[in-house]
Parts: sequence; structure tokens; C-alpha cells
Amino acid sequence: MVGVIWFVQLVHYPLFGRVGAAEFPAWQAANLPRTSWVVGPAMGIEAACSLALAFVTPGWPTLLGLGLLAVCWASTAFLQVPCHARLERSFDPATGRRLVATNWIRTAAWTGRGLLAAELLRRAVS
Repeated sequence: MVGVIWFVQLVHYPLFGRVGAAEFPAWQAANLPRTSWVVGPAMGIEAACSLALAFVTPGWPTLLGLGLLAVCWASTAFLQVPCHARLERSFDPATGRRLVATNWIRTAAWTGRGLLAAELLRRAVS
């Protein structure tokens, strides 16, 4: 998800404003299901693996990882999904800017999870 979120943050979301207001609702209606096919399973697998890891390897690193994952899911549910719903009706530049700005929360949290995973991997192979 680290790679996905950085792509979304730096490429995908900033290009929304270039679609054109008249074409945007149809584009967004096509974009959401396609993006969901990529992001949905990855988020589900990540959540399942994180919960399993918490049972197998309890401790502060796995709790921190779960906390960061909760931030990702909460941000998605309460910030990004409502923005996408508004954008599906019509393109609004303010909503597009809000989507990009609030997505930094997920970008930071998933980046933190990636760094944490790298550290856990380093420990495992040491």
C-alpha cells in the first residue's frame, strides 16, 4: 500500500482537475470501481495480515502498526470516501483540493507502516 498511496497522492488525485468538469462525473463513476479492484483487496489482505501478526508477534511494533492501520481506515471512511461521493456528482475544485490535502494523512500512516514493516523484516533476518 505504500507504493499505491504515493502514486495516488502524487499522480492520481492531482490529475482529477484535468479531466474537465463536464466529463468528470462519468470519469469518476468509471474510476471508482476500477480503483476499488486494486485498493480493496490490498487493504483487506493488509488488515488480515496485521491482525494475524498481532497475535503471533505481540508487542509495541505490531500495536503501532495496527494503530497506523486504524488511521488509514478511519481517514478513508471519514475523509476520502465522502470527498469521492461529492466528486461523483460533480467536480468541485475545493473538494478535489480537500481530497489531496486529507490524503496526506493516509500517505503518512502507510509510509510509517512501510518503515515499520522494513524494521520488522530487518529484525527477523538478523
